[in-house]
Amino acid sequence: MLFSLIIPVYNRPDEVDELLESLARSTYNEIFEIVIIEDGSTFTCKDVAQKYGNRLDISYYYKENSGPGDSRNYGMTKARGDYYIIFDSDCIIPEGYLNEVDKALHQNYIDCFGGPDKALDNFSDIQKAINFAMTSFLTTGGIRGGSEKIDKFQPRSFNMGLSRKAFEASKGFGNIHPGEDPDLSIRLWNLGFDTKLFPKAFVYHKRRIDWDKFSVQVNKFGKARPILNSWYPQYNKLTFFFPSVFILGFFISLLLLVFNFDQLLQLYFFYFLLLFMVSTYQNKSVKIGFLSLIAVWKQFYGYGIGFLESFIKIIILKQKPQEAFPGLFFKK
Repeated sequence: MLFSLIIPVYNRPDEVDELLESLARSTYNEIFEIVIIEDGSTFTCKDVAQKYGNRLDISYYYKENSGPGDSRNYGMTKARGDYYIIFDSDCIIPEGYLNEVDKALHQNYIDCFGGPDKALDNFSDIQKAINFAMTSFLTTGGIRGGSEKIDKFQPRSFNMGLSRKAFEASKGFGNIHPGEDPDLSIRLWNLGFDTKLFPKAFVYHKRRIDWDKFSVQVNKFGKARPILNSWYPQYNKLTFFFPSVFILGFFISLLLLVFNFDQLLQLYFFYFLLLFMVSTYQNKSVKIGFLSLIAVWKQFYGYGIGFLESFIKIIILKQKPQEAFPGLFFKK
């Protein structure tokens, strides 16, 4: 089958350069194409795409800004392939990635798959700490880190495969962002398609964000979840409440100190101590271990507060998602 690699980009020519350089080193022996969709960027990557024109089969398209989901859909309508593989522009692809995908699809074909993400040694300490928070089995990121101990796996669009058949049946991504990838997964399930994790098809996810941007990002993740729960209540889970319960429990543990009750706060202390030890060991750095504590706190706090706000507005007050959180929706 012909793979079409779909890459939306917004003002990140430097990221595309690194991504294309990694793809140029691919050991995959079959032909594959790359479709780059410039989503209304001011700083375009057209010159970067032309730079690799003699090494890779690249198609470049520029369109008005309409968000990553719509840009991926646009790219898939232009692609020639039988199977689409979607990357974020801040990913770096291992040279054997396409071989792993090809092998997995031939062993057990699936119309939609997702893969995990990892950090390279040359990533910054903050990037490695955020990667730990987003992938560790000790946080909500266990699935992204490669765990498949769930009933249904929801691929994430930074590393996702979709057959042409599944795309045409589902019409691709919706206009919510973030949240467009679990939304697509659920619609695919409802259409009779299956999804699966390919644990060996990992990418290096660079996540070029600072602490403030990371907080905003996970806060949006939290706001999106109750919206998805309102659309698809049959897939709602108690575990979605965990970050909010975690944050509320922490503040309750501080209040209990007034009554000389510190057992609950001790549990939080031992949890963060475990995080520090595991991250320090995995990253071989005490500094990254400490930064991981900041990353995990921001992850839980941002997501938890966003989830609570959205839960109140969407589930309790029955507000319309587009009116309650217009910033989460792109106009097509």
